[in-house]
Amino acid sequence: MKINFNEPAILGKEIEYIKDAILNHKKISGDGFYTAKCREFFKKFYRCEDALITHSCTAALEMAAILLDLKDGDEVIMPSYTFVSTANAFVLRGAVPVFVDIRSDTLNIDEKLIEAAITPKTKAICVVHYAGIAAEMDVICAIAKKHSLAVIEDAAQALGSKYKGRNLGSIGEFGALSFHETKNIISGEGGALIINDAKYRERAEVIREKGTNRTKFFKGEVDKYTWVDVGSSYLPSDIISAYLYAQLENLDKVTAKRKEVWDFYKKLFTSNGWGKIVTTPEIPADCESNYHIFFVIFKTAELRSKFIKFCKEKGVMAIFHYIPLHTSPAGIKFARIGSGMEVTNSLSERIVRMPLHMNIGTAEMAHISEVASDFLKNPA
Repeated sequence: MKINFNEPAILGKEIEYIKDAILNHKKISGDGFYTAKCREFFKKFYRCEDALITHSCTAALEMAAILLDLKDGDEVIMPSYTFVSTANAFVLRGAVPVFVDIRSDTLNIDEKLIEAAITPKTKAICVVHYAGIAAEMDVICAIAKKHSLAVIEDAAQALGSKYKGRNLGSIGEFGALSFHETKNIISGEGGALIINDAKYRERAEVIREKGTNRTKFFKGEVDKYTWVDVGSSYLPSDIISAYLYAQLENLDKVTAKRKEVWDFYKKLFTSNGWGKIVTTPEIPADCESNYHIFFVIFKTAELRSKFIKFCKEKGVMAIFHYIPLHTSPAGIKFARIGSGMEVTNSLSERIVRMPLHMNIGTAEMAHISEVASDFLKNPA
């Protein structure tokens, strides 16, 4: 039996909506019928000022960077343990990512280290809600307010997760979402920019439409449209949005299934005294998770490598995660380090992510349990 790390799934009316977009609405370019449906879904879900559907989370982060008017030399504090887009979006504006270490429990940015990394050049804090578990947003937002900084939530992994009852992505000035096929809710590629401050709403529409006031034209607010600002083509095809909308209709179903698999892993890796070999994620009491990732941290990098190899030989595609950005060639060139990186360096060498998707059933769980147990009984 082979169990892939990830498998995309059709949950409901994806194919029906794609056909509807093509045959009935007769528009499959940007801002069609289903893109508008997704936009309204998120505006209601987040109770936000606006929610602009984009072709990727990368695009949403790039838009946030433009909206903040970042210039050469401006600094944005963020974790190094994240996907490259978190940093790249700001580097494209000439800004400097300032990497801060992560917490060992949630793998989120360590809020206790942020203030020491702030300089007169700091303009924003970009948090990453790793594995769908919230960063400590009250503390982070208080620091941001004290120093007049913007907060961007990279919520790529966090649709459906909450912090003290608030949806992740609705707390900072901006939230960026991903619908890449590895996420809980997918459209192959895709993303959204959640705008929580009304002052950014009008300009965001311009930036998303290649720097034109085209949206105002279609609203009848101007008699023709023209180039008025910087921007790019950040719109998704309406085919992508049609697929996405069908997935959004099944958000609760997806979360429930992923919780079932997450809970299975939690029980598996905390039984039989295996806590001496691996540690497992904890969800803080004031957080609600969407169960995006289940990870285990091995005691040594050598055990991590052996486990991944053993699982692969048995058909279980367990994998590691990010190479820390501060160790990468581009990270060294474009960014600076704002704290010690002991936790990031250590955990990144010992983490394993287990397969977690909608197609993991009873048989798959039984096989994973057997494989993991066989290794953990004799890991040396």
